Amino acid sequence: MTEQALTPAPPAPSAPAPVEETAPAPVTEAEAASAPAPKPKRSRRPLLLGIARWTAAVLVCGGVGAGTALGITGMERTDVPGLATESDGRWDYPELALPALPEDAPRPWTEGNAGEIHHADLRKLLLPAPAGATVDPRLNGGWAGLDSYLALLPQKDRGEVKEYMADSALRHVAARGWTTPDGTTTRVHLLRFASVAFAEDFKDETMEAVSKSSRLPLGVEAAAIDTSLEEVDVPYLSLYAYAETEPHGPEQTRWAYIQAGDTVGVVTQTREGGTPTVPFQQTVGLQAQLLG
Repeated sequence: MTEQALTPAPPAPSAPAPVEETAPAPVTEAEAASAPAPKPKRSRRPLLLGIARWTAAVLVCGGVGAGTALGITGMERTDVPGLATESDGRWDYPELALPALPEDAPRPWTEGNAGEIHHADLRKLLLPAPAGATVDPRLNGGWAGLDSYLALLPQKDRGEVKEYMADSALRHVAARGWTTPDGTTTRVHLLRFASVAFAEDFKDETMEAVSKSSRLPLGVEAAAIDTSLEEVDVPYLSLYAYAETEPHGPEQTRWAYIQAGDTVGVVTQTREGGTPTVPFQQTVGLQAQLLG
């Protein structure tokens, strides 16, 4: 199977966003199949005032294993993440492509995949580090334990989330982290669940907790919806983004949840003095495309 080139999606001037699915220590397909089906929780209640959610119309892909290319037409070079000029603040990501699929396995949101399952290797759906970044050897794009995700949260929330995950048929967690020369540290976690129902339930529970100022990233005491991502519009995904509000400590944190079918992606960025908007837009947008 061949890989199809993925054209980066344009960043946004300003707006919010959230999640997609995930996955921890591998679980066999047989175990996944025998897992009790959750009660579908497809609540669409507003969890945060003004939160933006983009769920696009259905696109049907052609051949089995063919990538869903996100073409960009009529745009200037400076509008395309990864093809920007040096002065606009975008990072230099390598050319992206959707990974090949196992034979006869459909991509999510295509005919024959009503369960919105990602059949591709979850590790190959992780966004690569941009040029010049130093990769975290503990989060190098491979499988990661649930503890690597829990480390993003305050100690007081870890037990509750760990217990929740144990009941939520979490199948795998893949992660990559890096630090760029400007001091921005990025962590990307992909959590893949046994079904879209479990992934959506996790997203709903997390959004509700965040709305109550719980389950905020480690070191964050108060946050607001980050409206810088309103132009990041990838079909079928739910996207939520937040930024730590002033006054904050030496570092500021931005983070986003991307729910795409059976997978939830969590993108977290921190930097001393403040996290820049453009790289956050670009990073979340590109990761969303890889999951979409």
